[in-house]
Amino acid sequence: MAPPIAFRGSDGVWMVNGPPDLGTRPNFPEDKSKWCKVIAFSSDGSLISWCNGEKTLIVRTSDYKQVAQIDKGKVNCLKFSPKGTILALWENYTVDRETNQGNPNLHLFSVQSGEIIKSLIQKKQSNWDPKWTDDEGICCRNVNNELHFFEGNEFDTIKTKLHMQKISTFALASSGPPYHIAGYVPGSKGQPSFVRIYKYPNFGGPQAALANKSFFKADDVQMKWNKTGTALLVLTSTESSDKSYYGDQGLHFMAINGECSLVNLSKNGPIYHIEWSPRATEFVVVYGFMPAKVSLFNMKAEPIFDFGTGPRNFAYFNPHGNILCLAGFGNLRGNLEFWDMRTKKLTAQTQSPDTTSFEWCPDGQHILTATTAPRLRVANGYRIWHCSGNMLQQVMVDKEKELWEAVWQPAAEGVYPTPVITASSVTAVAAAAQPQPEQKAQAYRPPQARGTSASIKLHEYEGPSDPNKKVSQDPNKPLTKNQKKREAKKAKGPQEGQARAEPAPSSGYNASEPVAFTSSGDPEKDKKIKNLRKKIQQIEKLKEQQKSGKQLELNQIEKLKTEGSLLQELAALEIS
Repeated sequence: MAPPIAFRGSDGVWMVNGPPDLGTRPNFPEDKSKWCKVIAFSSDGSLISWCNGEKTLIVRTSDYKQVAQIDKGKVNCLKFSPKGTILALWENYTVDRETNQGNPNLHLFSVQSGEIIKSLIQKKQSNWDPKWTDDEGICCRNVNNELHFFEGNEFDTIKTKLHMQKISTFALASSGPPYHIAGYVPGSKGQPSFVRIYKYPNFGGPQAALANKSFFKADDVQMKWNKTGTALLVLTSTESSDKSYYGDQGLHFMAINGECSLVNLSKNGPIYHIEWSPRATEFVVVYGFMPAKVSLFNMKAEPIFDFGTGPRNFAYFNPHGNILCLAGFGNLRGNLEFWDMRTKKLTAQTQSPDTTSFEWCPDGQHILTATTAPRLRVANGYRIWHCSGNMLQQVMVDKEKELWEAVWQPAAEGVYPTPVITASSVTAVAAAAQPQPEQKAQAYRPPQARGTSASIKLHEYEGPSDPNKKVSQDPNKPLTKNQKKREAKKAKGPQEGQARAEPAPSSGYNASEPVAFTSSGDPEKDKKIKNLRKKIQQIEKLKEQQKSGKQLELNQIEKLKTEGSLLQELAALEIS
C-alpha cells in the first residue's frame, strides 16, 4: 500500500490515503487554520511538521500523536535534518528598533529534548537551510561568503571554516564519510568564475582542491551531486548574451578523482532540466529548442542513449531508478512519458494539463500531479497516476478555495521493493490513457490545410536511438584512435573472403543527374511531383553517403524509411 498524501491550502492541513485505498484519513488531526504557510516531513516519513500562524507543531505519523509544540507562529520555512533529530525553522529577518540589532531568525530545534538549541541570523530566504550529510556527521552554512562547518550537531562551536574568496553558493555531498563539498565563486574584473571540490576537512594549501573548473560565462550556477557523492554536475547560465536574449548555458561534469569535462549536447538551445539517476551512474539532460531533446549520459559524460525529441522540459526518475518520466509542464500541455530504463522502451504516455507540481511516490510506481496556487488560482486540485499511464483519482477543490501544496509522505529506503514493469500492465492501460472522443481537442490546422484530409505536422519529432547501439558522439569532437581505425576499415570496404553486401534496390532516380520533367497541365500536381522527386533525390544522396561509411543522424535515418511511400505517391501522381 502506498503511503498517504499531505495537503496544505486555504482549508488548512489535511491528509488522504494513498493507493489503493484512496480517501480521507480520519486519524490525522486536521488543522483548519487558513494561515498554514509551510509543511514538512522528515526524510523517513516518521514525523510531520507545520506552522498554522500561531504555533509550529511536530506530529508522529505512526499514531498522529503530538511530539512537540514550538511557540513560533511566523515561520516561512521548515526542514528536518536527515535523521529527524533537528527541525530548522526560518522566519523573516527583522531588526530591533531599540538596539538597532538584527533578531535571530534561524532556529534549530531539538526534537528529542523539545528545546531550541541554537538561534542564528540568516537574512536571505534563498539558501536559508543548513546542509547536513545523511549521517548528520557534519553540517554546513554559508555565513558572509564563508563556509562554517559543525560536527555532531554541536552548533556552539565552529569546527572549521572554508575560506574561498567570496563564495556565493555551495553543494555538500550527502553521502560519506569521506565528505566532499563543492563551492562556487563568481568572477569579477575580468577573472573567471570557478567551482572547486574539496575533501572535508582538507581545505588548506594550493593543492587541496580535488577538482577545479573555471568558466567565464556564468552569472549563476546550479550544482547537483550524485547519490554516492563521487561526481558533480554544474549548470552555468548567464542572464543575457550576444547570441540569445535568454543568455547562454553550459553543463560541466566534475568528479572527485579530478576529472572535469564539458558535457557536449547535440542540439542548440536552452537546458531545461538535469537529473541524476538514483543509481548514481547515469544522468539525464533535457535540452534544445522545442521540441526538446533528452539524452542519457554515463560517468564519462558520454551519451549512451537518446530519447528523441518531444514536448518535454522535465525529467524525473522514480526512487528506484528503473522508470523515467519525461514531462512537459508550464507552457506545454502536460505530456507524461514513462520509460523503462532497463529496456530503454516507452511503456506509456498520457497528459496531465495545468500541472504545477510533480512527485513520485516512494513505492516507485505511483505519481502525484497537482495544480496549485499562487502559480494557478483556478482549477486547483490533484491527480494520482499509475506508471502505466492510468489516472486513479482526480480531486478538484471548490472554486472559492485554493490548494497550495501536495506531497507524498516519504518512506525509508528499502521499505518498498523495486516495481516490476510488465507488458500486460502497459497493455491494460493503453486504452484508458486515450482521451474520450467528446473530450478530444481539435488539432490546429493552418488555413491552407483546412477542409482537406492531408496530414499536417507542426513539428518533426526525432525517434529514440537504438538501445543496442551507442549514441554517436558530437561531430565536432575529435575521434579517438579506435574510432579512426574503424572509420578507415569502413572506407576500405569488405576484405577478401568476406561476402559483399547486395546493393540496395534503386529507386530509379540518379541523385547526380537532373530529372527530366514533363508538365501535366495542372500546376498543383506539377508542384507535388517536383517536391516528391526532390525528396527522393535527397534520399539517394543519403544512401550514397551511408554506403561510403558516413554515420547518419537519427532524422536522416528516419528520412530513408520514407522512400517507399514517396515512390508510391509519385507513381500514383504520374499515372493519373
